[in-house]
Amino acid sequence: MADISLHYSSKAPLAGTLTAFNQIFATWRRRAQERRELANLDHRAARDLGLSPSMIQFEANKPFWRG
Repeated sequence: MADISLHYSSKAPLAGTLTAFNQIFATWRRRAQERRELANLDHRAARDLGLSPSMIQFEANKPFWRG
């Protein structure tokens, strides 16, 4: 009977997983930063962008993990 090894020794899947996590964390950091900047817009800039105060408040209050 032949021995079959189910162990996979390549580190490629782990590297891909770490890359995916890094991308997720980078996205979360970017969202958090953008929402802080949005919350700090003055009324003139918000109006120029076509955003109402309620729209800004809604977006700025969303947690960073929500798109």
